[in-house]
Amino acid sequence: MSKVQISNVVVLNNPAPFQSPFQFEVTLECIEDLPSDIECKIVYVGSAESEEYDQVLDSVLVGPVPAGRHMFVFQAEAPDPSKIPVQDALGVTIVLVICSYLGKEFVRVGYYVNNDYTDPELRENPPEIPQFDKVQKNILATNPRVTRFKIDWENTEIQPPQVNDMPASSSSQEEAMVQMPPVEMSMDAWHSDKNNLSSRVNRKP
Repeated sequence: MSKVQISNVVVLNNPAPFQSPFQFEVTLECIEDLPSDIECKIVYVGSAESEEYDQVLDSVLVGPVPAGRHMFVFQAEAPDPSKIPVQDALGVTIVLVICSYLGKEFVRVGYYVNNDYTDPELRENPPEIPQFDKVQKNILATNPRVTRFKIDWENTEIQPPQVNDMPASSSSQEEAMVQMPPVEMSMDAWHSDKNNLSSRVNRKP
């Protein structure tokens, strides 16, 4: 049984300019005291074709963690545009919130992110070199994909993953909250052909 569950995630500041920070309000439920830190990191998938273009935007240590509910706001700067392939600058990609204990990943929450120009003329005729200062990112906060990994919390031996889709409810402030139980996820609104992105969400670490 997992000693820690992500019970709630709120996506803040969404949609937002591409160069603005990512912000997630994360709530953890811990069933017993943990003597070591939980590591949380935000990873931006620069390309569906290769992990070479993944960018770890930030990493924080939370702990030692006593039993109970714990909430914190996790903020990370935008990815470095120079490390994103030109052909993957616009369109759909993924941002991951990953939590680990003693070096072993036990949960990841993946969100599809759509990057596009707000100017209709630029959308119709995008420049060869992306103008990131005119790009807006829009996180599909209503349908995150949650992948859980069973680990031995003493020896941290990893087990096969369990994948769930979880719903979210939107607030008037354009924030979205993730809660259980799992539901089916729909990406029809994005009209994306990058189906292999989904494999990045539930990839075994």
